Amino acid sequence: MMNILVLCTGNSCRSQMAEGYLKYFAKNDATIYSAGVETHGVNPRAIAIMKEDGIDISNHTSNNLEEYLNINFDYILTVCDNAKERCPFFPGKAERLHYNFFDPSKVEGTEEEIHAAFTKTRNQIKEYCNEFVNNSILKLT
Repeated sequence: MMNILVLCTGNSCRSQMAEGYLKYFAKNDATIYSAGVETHGVNPRAIAIMKEDGIDISNHTSNNLEEYLNINFDYILTVCDNAKERCPFFPGKAERLHYNFFDPSKVEGTEEEIHAAFTKTRNQIKEYCNEFVNNSILKLT
């Protein structure tokens, strides 16, 4: 079974969405973890936007990457530039992949503008995760 870590700055939004989609698309073919170089708690807007797409991340927790230093990962996916720069060395054969998703939690404006930002980022993460699972996990099973 593959171990995959999704890493972001605060493990509150983008990495939580990615964890939700990776678990959905990979089903039982991989164990998915998410963490942050810091922990900020799970963003309520991330929970809400994922629920709109039928993915429940309300039971996710915000974890620090130090909790997972002893796990041998096959992939480490960084979803923001800050996490990529601050990600420590992980022992083992982990392949690192990076995509800098826009952080919707930084948007200020009307509820509609904030919702649109979360929707856009969620949809990009969904597409990325679906493609990753199809190309990196399901091809190997």
